[in-house]
Amino acid sequence: MGAANVIPGVSGGTVAFITGIFETLINALKSFDGTAIKLLLGFKLKEFWEHINGRFLVPLGLGVVFSFATLAKLLGYLFDNHQTETWALFFGLIVASVYFVGNTVGRWSAGPIVTFLVGMGIALSIAFLKPASNNTNTLYLVLCGMIGICSMIIPGLSGSFILILLGNYRLVLDSLSEAVSAATSFDLAALGKPLMVIIPIGVGCVVGLLAFSHLISWVFRKFRDAAIALMTGFVAGSLMIIWPWKNNVYMKDAAGNFILKRGEEKIVQGYDWFLPKLTDGQTWLGISLIVTGIVTVVIMEQVASDKEHAS
Repeated sequence: MGAANVIPGVSGGTVAFITGIFETLINALKSFDGTAIKLLLGFKLKEFWEHINGRFLVPLGLGVVFSFATLAKLLGYLFDNHQTETWALFFGLIVASVYFVGNTVGRWSAGPIVTFLVGMGIALSIAFLKPASNNTNTLYLVLCGMIGICSMIIPGLSGSFILILLGNYRLVLDSLSEAVSAATSFDLAALGKPLMVIIPIGVGCVVGLLAFSHLISWVFRKFRDAAIALMTGFVAGSLMIIWPWKNNVYMKDAAGNFILKRGEEKIVQGYDWFLPKLTDGQTWLGISLIVTGIVTVVIMEQVASDKEHAS
């Protein structure tokens, strides 16, 4: 989930969904309520641990944090130097996810079909929105955290891509990389700058996650098939965003000059999609990576299915 959430266009919620832990995750997050606070303040640590399903949340949280810390630099390098190949791999992951997420709908009646189309329409429309410029205002960073984390746990909606639209994806990615570098080199002076971004984003994430988990839990209880169909639509629509063969369209000012972020980085405002040439060797490399992504999800689904049957 942590790896998926770093990548624009890929949803950690999709990974949670196809591996069978999505509802467990939502219910565990929802358990951070008044009862949990009372247990914690009363130093009833065992009861608190059981109430929040700590045996599930802590290993999952450690995995997410580890992925964020270790993959931020790697993904930055891959997107800068091997963009098409990187998108191809994750396109394959999402293609397979559409089938496995949709397969969990109990019955594809009129209601789920309509919500599927609505979800796909929303995800497709996001692909054509223009990104904002980066903004380091503290309240805006908190808002980015709230919106980003909510989209991160919804299958098919990429929190990273939402951060791109909000203008702060690269800011967050760079801040994470800078924080890791400063922490590993014990440079406390250098740690202050990235923390000015990470802390308000983190506050927004916590607030958004706790509030939104209650809403998702209620929707799943009342309208399970429609909710899953909506998320399947989100996943299907997100394929437009991560189509591997596209050229970046950069933001320009009125004079036609590129607008640069931090004085050196061009700002992506959209994409020009195109069909690859089958005579190009790079095209077949991309196709092979799409297949690799599909096979990866199939294996993940099989492992999750085996564990479910074993229990």
